[in-house]
Amino acid sequence: MLSILRQYFPVRNMLFFFLEGCVIFSCFLLSTVLLTVSSSYWFDLMLVLRILLITIILQTCLYYNDLYDFDVASQIPEIIIRLLQSLGVASILLAGVYFLFPLVVVDQKIYILSIVFIIFFIILWRVGYLHILNKGMFNQRIIILGSSKLAKDIYEKITGTIDCGYTVCVVIPDDLNPDAENPPENLVAAQKDKTLSEISKTYDINKIIVAFKEKRGRFPTQELIQCRTEGIDVISGSSFYEMLTGKVLVREIEPSWLIFSKGFHKSRFKTGMKRMQDIILASILLTLLAPLFIVVAILIKIDSKGPVLFAQDRVGSGKKEYMMHKFRSMVQDAEKLTGPVWAGDNDNRITRVGRVIRKYRIDELPQLWEVFMGTMSLVGPRPERKYFTDQLEKEIPFYAERFNVKPGITGWAQICYDYGATVEDAVEKLNYDLFYIKNMSFALDVVILLKTVKTVLFGKGAR
Repeated sequence: MLSILRQYFPVRNMLFFFLEGCVIFSCFLLSTVLLTVSSSYWFDLMLVLRILLITIILQTCLYYNDLYDFDVASQIPEIIIRLLQSLGVASILLAGVYFLFPLVVVDQKIYILSIVFIIFFIILWRVGYLHILNKGMFNQRIIILGSSKLAKDIYEKITGTIDCGYTVCVVIPDDLNPDAENPPENLVAAQKDKTLSEISKTYDINKIIVAFKEKRGRFPTQELIQCRTEGIDVISGSSFYEMLTGKVLVREIEPSWLIFSKGFHKSRFKTGMKRMQDIILASILLTLLAPLFIVVAILIKIDSKGPVLFAQDRVGSGKKEYMMHKFRSMVQDAEKLTGPVWAGDNDNRITRVGRVIRKYRIDELPQLWEVFMGTMSLVGPRPERKYFTDQLEKEIPFYAERFNVKPGITGWAQICYDYGATVEDAVEKLNYDLFYIKNMSFALDVVILLKTVKTVLFGKGAR
């Protein structure tokens, strides 16, 4: 497994991405060889750079069209449709690049033949890879100890994700109470005759996940020590779930886990770099998006009565309250009768222009000024109103920890989870927010910003 930004990805998946890039590159190189004459193709630097540019643009389009999400693109018809869509978008983008930089243009015949090769070889390549995923080849084999809700969540996540890189071989519950919700019988191994070490050797286990309901009862300390000294990884259920999903289960973890776990590293250097990142990007975006701001402002004034901007109280870093600004997307005085409420599906308070700007998150853009001034950050937990935070802090464990960082325009929770309008939604978003606060870094911010572009382009999760 490969650790990237505190999440673990199967090396197989990273290798797949790299090799698919090689397939795309090879298709263009093959077409060039077939249709042109040259003494040396590999030493033609300009040719290599041209093909590399096409490969990067095409793989970017494949990513943004969910072709690297195998829960979405796991059927051949779906792969073909998304592949053709990606090739179409890539061709449009390349046309723009070629118009601006004629020096990197690829011959039309070479491009067309390459596309034919790509369609054939990519589909063939992915059929083979899906076969590997379905067979569970090269997966790490694990044992889950315990029958807690956390153990069940881990089991369901692994069995429900085709490319997670793990296979659950054995589940050893706390007990086999017939009234309890236990895993399938073929996975249950009662430890009557064999030790945990012997079971691990029988099933060729790589990792043991410990997720007991109660650690104060029978805890196999000596058996786990033996397994660990024999080279088998032993990891707590909470830590494993964090690596597997990119979130922390706030209702399952104990304070001691947070205290002793890795992460939550802060320094003046990291804080300064994040502030510099915010100032530079906010300045650039405010300048580039100024024409869009004017157009949106005009449309809002034409569509409904009321001010262009909507100001509302929010709770920021250190529980300090401030006024956050958005483009007004609801009718004027929308909460006059209802009081503070979360927006719902098909909310009749939202205007016609409001529905569009909310779908593509355009209503959030005025907050770039708050980022520039230092009240907010580009990336961080989304700020809530004090009316809601007071309630959520009483009901949700560790909710106050989100006030240790500046709120953001976008965040890990926003790209991983849809809009929330209930306490349970707030819990799920905190699961992701706590992961972000724990593992906050420049690289993770870059990933979030790139994924935000994808979310905005397809208008996902808005209300």
